Amino acid sequence: MKLTGAQIVCESLLREGVDVVFGLPGGAILPLYGVMHQYPQLRHILVRHEQAAVMAADGYARTTGRVGVCMATSGPGATNLVTGIAGAQMDSIPIVAITGQVPRPAIGRDAFQETDVTGITLPVTKHNYLVMEASEIPAAIKEAFYIANTGRPGPVLVDIPKDVLQNETAEFFYPEGVDLPGYKPTLEGHPAQIQKAAKLIAQAERPVILAGHGIILSRAYDEIRELAEKSQIPVITTLLGISSFPTDHFLNVGMPGMHGMAYASMAINEADLLIALGMRFDDRVTGRISAFAPDAKIIHVDVDPSEISKNVRATVPIVGDIKRVLRALLPQVQPSLHPESVQRIEHLRIEHPSHRIRETDKLIPQSILKSLCEITDGRAIIVTGVGQHQMWAAQHYAFKESNHLITSGGLGAMGFEVPAALGAKVAHPDKPVWSICGDGGFQMTLCDLATAVENNIGVKFAIMNNNFLGMVRQWQDFFYDKLYTATSYTGNPDFVKLAEAYGIPAIRVTDKAQVEASIQWAEQEPGPVLVDFMVEPEENVYPMIPAGESLAEMIEEPYMDYSPLAQAEGRA
Repeated sequence: MKLTGAQIVCESLLREGVDVVFGLPGGAILPLYGVMHQYPQLRHILVRHEQAAVMAADGYARTTGRVGVCMATSGPGATNLVTGIAGAQMDSIPIVAITGQVPRPAIGRDAFQETDVTGITLPVTKHNYLVMEASEIPAAIKEAFYIANTGRPGPVLVDIPKDVLQNETAEFFYPEGVDLPGYKPTLEGHPAQIQKAAKLIAQAERPVILAGHGIILSRAYDEIRELAEKSQIPVITTLLGISSFPTDHFLNVGMPGMHGMAYASMAINEADLLIALGMRFDDRVTGRISAFAPDAKIIHVDVDPSEISKNVRATVPIVGDIKRVLRALLPQVQPSLHPESVQRIEHLRIEHPSHRIRETDKLIPQSILKSLCEITDGRAIIVTGVGQHQMWAAQHYAFKESNHLITSGGLGAMGFEVPAALGAKVAHPDKPVWSICGDGGFQMTLCDLATAVENNIGVKFAIMNNNFLGMVRQWQDFFYDKLYTATSYTGNPDFVKLAEAYGIPAIRVTDKAQVEASIQWAEQEPGPVLVDFMVEPEENVYPMIPAGESLAEMIEEPYMDYSPLAQAEGRA
């Protein structure tokens, strides 16, 4: 039986186990949409903006470990995917984006809605394809899924001209495997390097584990815990590494860096060994590199060889999958204790209580997120946008479940919080999903509240509404003499009325006494809801290390008394 290129795409997706696709149709991809009714196993979720399609696929992929799939038409449809694709590339998220292209004879002729999407996305994809024959579609789809979710995961784009989707081919054969001689990810760590790492661990007096997103991507939760407990090594998690190690574990030190816990950054700077697992020494972690961890030797494990020694030189580099490397390393690590190091970090916690929330009658985001954590027992999937609310969520929500913080880390894309939460909830309909939003980022993608309603996707949207671009205002506060240029949102809409216009139940919270009841109400509602928290307008995130500076330039919470005596008495 002959199949069109469009039918072959659907057949190929089914063979990859795809059950949901996020997309928005248009002229060049209409042949594909024209046959989707023949494949009811493929659930299509219609978004209101293509950026939402790719970010929803991102949220789906992060929470499942499977490849997220999105579709868009040519030209503006494809270019609207670029921000989400770039975010997936930086955060190592497996996505396959399928785009329609103008017919082959029109390519290069500035046809209506033509863009060179493979050229545009080349710098922000792991790989991409322009498929010029219907018979080539199965191999392209097979390779796209394989590349997206092996080695260091990432986005792959498959661009298919309209006439290729329409053309018929007499044969359909879906390959069982791939033959890519130039793509051979290294998964097993080099035995000699692993042996060197074990020796460094045995010699260290103040070792620290830096747990990055690679722990989550390789699902190495048991292995990192065994390593930490076997050698009593404190664990510091990057932003994307949060929820890779139990928050309530006595060896969990928290997040370091620009807005991380002060004591975590101090522990890094005092360490004599850093065991960096699946993290890339981002500038938000290191600050000024010349002043970062001056006395530490560094074991750096990553599946992507280009990340090792890119920013910070490794003493012992190990290329490989984190889970496999740790499994090989653990038998060579001798049990040990580091009581002085652990006690020193506890002393730093007492003197620099970055997680403490000051007593105030004002409605502040920190206390809202603490209440949310208590009511949900730390078991909700938390999806954030980017900015102050993102940092407060990272600081004050104590995750009890692995891989439950979903956030745009590397790219830092505002607007991520709405569509990524939809993707996470579609993937986990039985789990509570809270979208923690800034009032600025929320307005970038709020059109997809309609998607939530239409598909009854029960995300709980919590807006930290301060009528500012909060993080930008904070920088203006600290470094630009409080000149709040273009950061005040005096024209914010009434978010409660807006939600109701979409058919979403919503309430406004203006007093801290209303917080717990509002969260409990949202939890009990079966579908999507919105809670508009009118928080303190000029609340700042602390601590803060100015960009490019070292730990010595850290700005700590001015409302706190950091004297050892005050902390010993439990006062703030």
